[in-house]
Amino acid sequence: MNPDFTVRAASRVYIASAMELLPRLVEGRRVVVVTDATIDRLYQELLSPYEKILIGRGETIKTLQTVEQIIRRLVALGADRECFLLAVGGGIISDITGFVASIYMRGVRFGFISTTLLGQVDASVGGKNGVNLDGYKNMVGCFTQPEFVICDPAMLRTLPEREFRAGMAEVIKATIIADEPMFRRLEGATIEELRRDHELLAAAVRSAVRVKVEIVERDEREAGDRRLLNLGHTLAHAIEKCSPAMIHGEAVAVGTVAIADVAVRQGWFSASERDRVRAVIERLGLPTEPPVAMQKLVKEMGKDKKSSGGTIHLVVPRTIGRCEVRQIEKEQLAALFMAH
Repeated sequence: MNPDFTVRAASRVYIASAMELLPRLVEGRRVVVVTDATIDRLYQELLSPYEKILIGRGETIKTLQTVEQIIRRLVALGADRECFLLAVGGGIISDITGFVASIYMRGVRFGFISTTLLGQVDASVGGKNGVNLDGYKNMVGCFTQPEFVICDPAMLRTLPEREFRAGMAEVIKATIIADEPMFRRLEGATIEELRRDHELLAAAVRSAVRVKVEIVERDEREAGDRRLLNLGHTLAHAIEKCSPAMIHGEAVAVGTVAIADVAVRQGWFSASERDRVRAVIERLGLPTEPPVAMQKLVKEMGKDKKSSGGTIHLVVPRTIGRCEVRQIEKEQLAALFMAH
């Protein structure tokens, strides 16, 4: 089967059935799966042929300690440079496994089967791998492309509704960056329709993946255009650092609304398009207000890993379907966001 997309000439992205595709992609290899107990139970038939390393769930396991545990387990299994690591799960598992694969024995081949909407449209595609440090997101990591990524929309049927909604925040983000026609389709959709209509959901996944792949092809290591993918994320990462109340996609939704408000106040974005952004986020049941005081969040934004010297790269919408990156002095953040 031909991939739907390729990234940096070598990483193949398939939007297809994992059950049909996986055996063909790993035939003849020693595969070690990294996943959690819930995914292992849900997809027992898919994963039963392979050795497994089970880890926990949630953002708290995305640490160097978990990386060390996996590596020790690989050593105990006698895994050598010819082994193939397969992450099966959401973005946290793919981030951790990609990092482990990049450093174990100076690098082994790896791939992802993404079982969450957030993972399919964002975390699994693009080659970013890493873990958090002292609560700061993705402070330790690398750029290494997986050999393949399988995004199977059918796997999203088992996803809890909160996680599904959170994944849609990243889809919305992608449409604001570079797919206004898909944004219009989402304006007329409900969560129930997206969960029920396989073709609509597959189109949404394909749209978000296409936006990300095209940007990564131009800028793999985030020296320029790839920063566009951080729309809404500067505030989102601050929210996640300051409060456990929101999961990543929910924080991205809040961050996207906030930066749209900032862009309107600065004359970069029209109020009518800002209202459309807020409306589609609300329509899909996502939050639009931060769970903690903006003053506290502004302080954390200044520590974001995307900052450089005394400035921070802030992604702002210009029209739905086009964004740009602006360098903002850290001292300006309060003035930009506190009016929110």
